[in-house]
Amino acid sequence: MAYPKLLSSGEILKTAVHLVEHGDADGLSLRAVAAKLGVKAPSLYRYFPDKGALEVAVAEEILTIMLGEFRTASATADTAKMFRRMTDAYLRFARERFPLYAFVMQNRHPERYGAGAGKAVWNLLLEAASGVSGQPDDTAAAVATWAFLHGYATLEHSGAFGPSGPKGGLERGVEAFLSNFRSRARSVRKERTARADVPQRRKKP
Repeated sequence: MAYPKLLSSGEILKTAVHLVEHGDADGLSLRAVAAKLGVKAPSLYRYFPDKGALEVAVAEEILTIMLGEFRTASATADTAKMFRRMTDAYLRFARERFPLYAFVMQNRHPERYGAGAGKAVWNLLLEAASGVSGQPDDTAAAVATWAFLHGYATLEHSGAFGPSGPKGGLERGVEAFLSNFRSRARSVRKERTARADVPQRRKKP
């Protein structure tokens, strides 16, 4: 008598991530994952009731992988070094595992960035950008950095830079961001110093 294969959500997710990375992300389905595992699709319903639930879980798993690499890169107290390491880690992940990167960047379930690993990834980008700008929670700096890195990764993967390559465009871009953020940080410090130097007027009795 044949017994049903015992499964776990971890095994299912590992298989789904493998299919995304080495197959067709658009073709990700409970049926495809089940076939890879050698079971019938209904066997997965207790873990993932539909394709949407599977996609959310796969995106979370991929973002968790990204988070681990970003945390390793950000382990330094030097703000400029942290910024550079974060940009390196971001682009390295996009280059080496572009199908996974593209999967989480596609607008399937944007709520994934509001919590969990997606939120943690965003917080690390925010910390890296804010560290060099000198402004806590500098969302504008983080968004600008993210947009630049995503654009660069996408153009590079598509081959849009052509045979000549980016001609040092990445390095110039990163340095431009650092220069701008540092300039803003100096301006903020000057403003704070100026405000502190203004004598406080005594309140009239």
